[in-house]
Amino acid sequence: MTDAPPTRVLYNDACPVCRAEIRHYARHAEREGLPIAFDDLGSEALAGWGVDADAAARRLHVLHEGRVSSGIPAFLVLWARMPRYRWLARVIGAPVIRPLATVVYDRVLAPALYRRHLRRTGR
Repeated sequence: MTDAPPTRVLYNDACPVCRAEIRHYARHAEREGLPIAFDDLGSEALAGWGVDADAAARRLHVLHEGRVSSGIPAFLVLWARMPRYRWLARVIGAPVIRPLATVVYDRVLAPALYRRHLRRTGR
């Protein structure tokens, strides 16, 4: 593990899809000794993010080097910190693919997961 401050990931543990994906990343980060921490938006850790629970439930957030990213940029930051996923960060971050991935995440995937979250929570 390095002396660098950890990258922090804010995610919705109440979302089964989000939970499964983030737990996969967390297990990998732990096995590899990567300085990445994972915060559930339902925990007291949310207060330090400067984001409310509703905004946090809408998309993935990552804090790295004092900067918060969300959506595809957040995934790119996270994947770039994980040697096993650096290739994915390069592919999705490519000039032609990144805009397409952003549209798919912002207009299809994130809204669908958020709607499921609202149904689950009775809102």
